[in-house]
Amino acid sequence: MQKLKKETLKRAWAEISLTRLRKNVESCRSLLPNGTQMMCVVKANCYGHGIENIIPCLELDCGADWFAVSNLVEAIELRDLGVAGEILILGYTPPKNAAELIEYDIIQAITDLDYATELSHCAPVGEKVRCHLAVDTGMTRIGIRGDARSLADEAEKVFRLPSLACEGLFTHLSVADSADPSDVEYTNSQIQKLCDLKTALNKRLIIVEQLHFLNSAGAAYHPDPRSDLARFGIMLYGLKPNGDRELPVALEPVMELKAAVSQVKTVEAGVDVSYGRTYTTRRKTVVAVVTIGYADGYPRQLSGKAEVLIKGRRAPVIGRICMDQLMIDVTDIEGVREGDVVTLFGTDGDESITADDLAAKIGTIGYEIVCGISPRVPRVCID
Repeated sequence: MQKLKKETLKRAWAEISLTRLRKNVESCRSLLPNGTQMMCVVKANCYGHGIENIIPCLELDCGADWFAVSNLVEAIELRDLGVAGEILILGYTPPKNAAELIEYDIIQAITDLDYATELSHCAPVGEKVRCHLAVDTGMTRIGIRGDARSLADEAEKVFRLPSLACEGLFTHLSVADSADPSDVEYTNSQIQKLCDLKTALNKRLIIVEQLHFLNSAGAAYHPDPRSDLARFGIMLYGLKPNGDRELPVALEPVMELKAAVSQVKTVEAGVDVSYGRTYTTRRKTVVAVVTIGYADGYPRQLSGKAEVLIKGRRAPVIGRICMDQLMIDVTDIEGVREGDVVTLFGTDGDESITADDLAAKIGTIGYEIVCGISPRVPRVCID
């Protein structure tokens, strides 16, 4: 991440507000039941926001001491940044990398007994791999699955493997963001299955140090004190787990995406714009060319659907979005000049566009918008 400099403002950039991040952390913490700790999910380069400043802010400014990532490479990146807290890998790590898990003191998610057995076998003699056992309670993703008895039997075998230090149980809630009564019942059943498994293991004299099932949506809509950890991801960055459902706390988007006007031209009615001639001007039109495209992560599917902000006003995207540029209609906005700043999502004056707004236009979620911002777009810390 870079400090804000004039030379950055030549093309496209993402502004990252650590002030908003800190506020979001406090808002998320306010949802937690007594005794539940926050786990910050920072996979995928902190959901596209950039680890270099996000991670120190979370650990040093916000006091976060639990982090979750997708893979071993991401985990080691955190250690290289100086993270001293606990790091859980939520995805798969090849068993042959057991020594690296131990070396960097990383906690590994266990997917099933076969994987656990192989990981234990690959651990250096006399050492143990720290792990949390994933339980598939209804997501049908990773984790052990079965009836209550078979779950307890398989989990016990995992916990008793000689070269594993199995410290936790976790599951992932698949519809915690939904208010539909059947989905609420489904979520409650997922939670109960995991809690029942912990009880069954306790009866077999197996201690589960951390039980966790709350994700962002779970913490927002199903705060349950039985979850020792709450895995906050998208809400840390100021977006909703479900764009259509309001949250019980106020959040602010941490990222704003901006670019510059490179040229302004006036054309007559009947002029075709961009590839494929999908848009033809209906009147004398002032067209501004903007220095961002789908190679920067601004989706081509937004062609002809999105608006941007310039001079505090909304302007429609016209024609197809190109790899590095797009065109907007600024006929009704006075004084647009080369070099003017264009906000793709964020706030300009009294107008705002969110990543969730863009996602809704193309049938996806805000997660995909922010995670998709290209590495060639500099993340600029504006604090």
